Amino acid sequence: MNDYILQFIVIAPAILLALTVHEFAHGYVAYRLGDPTAKAMGRLTLNPLKHLDPLGTIAFFIIKIGWAKPVPVNPNYFKNPQKDMLWVALAGPVVNLILAVLSAIAVKVVWFLAENLPYSSVAEAILVPLNMVLMASVWINLVLCIFNFLPIPPLDGSKILAGILPPDMARSYASVERYGFVIILVLAFSGLLSRMIMPVIAFAQNILI
Repeated sequence: MNDYILQFIVIAPAILLALTVHEFAHGYVAYRLGDPTAKAMGRLTLNPLKHLDPLGTIAFFIIKIGWAKPVPVNPNYFKNPQKDMLWVALAGPVVNLILAVLSAIAVKVVWFLAENLPYSSVAEAILVPLNMVLMASVWINLVLCIFNFLPIPPLDGSKILAGILPPDMARSYASVERYGFVIILVLAFSGLLSRMIMPVIAFAQNILI
């Protein structure tokens, strides 16, 4: 029980930040491209309560992969819906990659301070949990980035791919979205999803830290 509580305390801040910024990035890019939908619905915000999906958050603790409530986007507002959706979709994973890099830099700063500051119980009480939260942030943001790049509808990777496909092929590809959530669940609970993305995540983490 104590281990679970510790895990929750360490992971929760990183999950809240990663999911919130991911969805905000989608909404912000859509807004900049002319779509006011997210702003009108109160989703163009960094308030995590507006973005959290209870099931998706719990999934992070169970299968180590989760999701937030998708920010509503209306492509009809875009000048070039197919291409502009590509940029909207790309924004989420890219901002998670940026957060992973910034968290990794912060980890190195904490390590430097731990090695060079005189030892004190106060410093240890601050630096040790901070390091754990930052390490979790690196991992979670890499998970969100790489998971969302998978070309499985409705993940961001499918919209990025649809943005570069010929229009007819993109429409046919989008029709798979009705089965996408089932495909993701089957891959997750069969262990295939972990085998697909965890080596990539571990490789990226080793580069950053």
